[in-house]
This record gives sequence, C-alpha cells and structure tokens, in this order.
Amino acid sequence: MSAVRSNPLLRVSRAFGGGILMLAAAHATHAAAETVTFPGDGVTLEAQLFRPQGAGPFPAVVALHGCSGLYERKGERLSARHADWAERLSAEGFLVLLPDSFTSRGLGPQCRVRERETRPSRERVADALAAKAYLQTRPDVKAGAISLLGWSNGGSTVLYAVEPRHAAKDGKPDFAVAIAFYPGCRVPAESGRWHTRLKLHILIGGADDWTPAAPCESLANTAQGAGESVAIKVYPGAYHDFDHPNQPVHLVRGLAFTGSGTGAAHSGTDPASRADAIKLVPTLLAR
Repeated sequence: MSAVRSNPLLRVSRAFGGGILMLAAAHATHAAAETVTFPGDGVTLEAQLFRPQGAGPFPAVVALHGCSGLYERKGERLSARHADWAERLSAEGFLVLLPDSFTSRGLGPQCRVRERETRPSRERVADALAAKAYLQTRPDVKAGAISLLGWSNGGSTVLYAVEPRHAAKDGKPDFAVAIAFYPGCRVPAESGRWHTRLKLHILIGGADDWTPAAPCESLANTAQGAGESVAIKVYPGAYHDFDHPNQPVHLVRGLAFTGSGTGAAHSGTDPASRADAIKLVPTLLAR
C-alpha cells in the first residue's frame, strides 16, 4: 500500500458558497492513519485506524463508509469525508477505526451496482462486529465504550447491526451507542419487524432524494412507540452527504437505488447542517 493511501488527507481548502471550508484546519494536532488488518467472516479486513495522542485507553468508534467506498476514486487516499471525521473525532479523544468492506473483498464502489456481493444487512454487519472484536483486543481501547457510526450504505448497515439478533454473544461488551447518517430506512420500516437493542441516532437531510427522510421518520416513530431508544434529526433543505467538507450540491445519475427509483439524486454539503452535526456527534458518542 502506498504511503499516500495509508495517510489521511490532512488539509483541503476550496472556495464554496463565498467562503472557505477547511478540512481539519482547526485541529491543533493531526492524527496519522495506520493501516491495520484483522479477521472477518471469511475475509481478512483491512482498515484505517486513527489514534489520539497519549497512552489511553480511549473510547472508540467503528466508522462505516458509504457505497462509494473508503477511498477517493483512484484509491490512493481516504475520501475527504472520512478523513475529516476521523481527524475531528480523534482530536476529541476517540480512537477511530474505518474498516474497508469493499477493497478487502476486491470490490470497487458499489453505488451503481444492484446485485451487491457485500450487503449492508449481512456482510457489512459481520464487518462491524469483527471491527468491534478487534478493538476489544487492544489495550488502548475502552472495551465498553465503543460506538458504531456509518454513512449512507454504512448507515444502513448500522440499522441492521443494532437489531437484537446481532447482540454480542462472546461475553464482551456490546456497542454502546449507534449513529446513522442518511441511511436507507425503507426496507426496515416496511418490514414491520425492525427493532433496536441499542440507543440509535439518525441524522438525515429533509431534502434527501437518495435515501429519503420519511421512511426514517416512520421507523423512528414506530420504535419510540415500542419504547425503544431511537432519535432522529432531520435537517431542512439538506441533501445526501450534507456533512461532506467541500462538495457543492450536484445531481448524481446512474445510481442503483434512489428514493424516486429514477437512479438520480442530489448530493452535497449543507454548511449549517454540517456545522450542527460536527458539534452534535461527539456529544452522542460513548466515552
């Protein structure tokens, strides 16, 4: 693996909406990414690990990429969203692990693939559980303070991973809390069988036409009615990828799954929603 790919994009700036968005520019200390591997379900998983300074033990976050994968298109460095969040959370004192569900299996981006070999309901759930098991072998991790976070396809994986059937069976502590950015909620909501064993937070844009907010609101309302701990925050006017550090809103075509079924959906940064999420997420994670 190249040195470029194994290290995060530490600083990116781009003119956007009349201002400058800086990737990790406000951080006094930058964490370097370390490539690690660990056993999964029939696969050796590769991941990027961001470790705060100090001896620890640290609270940790398993962070799951979306359907575009963990890296930029050429596969040489982490995508800007993942580098940004990993930098920010490690600066807040969290050890962050980003497992690569796709290239670990020899796969590329999956956004335009309908018949997926790596599904959020199965293989990616197994990856999340394997990532937690790996972290719980590390002396620099608080075994009972590991949170689960995911974006889009990874957010959908979070929805499946929190179901009671995936509770820890090895005697080790479970995930402490889960956060899903703009997951696909339609299938779990329509099944009528979805439940969560964990405290779950859903963050989604009100204008999202890739993974619409309405099914997630329905899912949250049903779960709350059953006494389960699900909170949802809908950001009015925000689209998919609203937390990206520097992506102008644009129309993406040729997608395998969208809310309208047309294969087209909008994606891009919403500065106000992004700023709110940056403040909110560290307060929700287990310490």
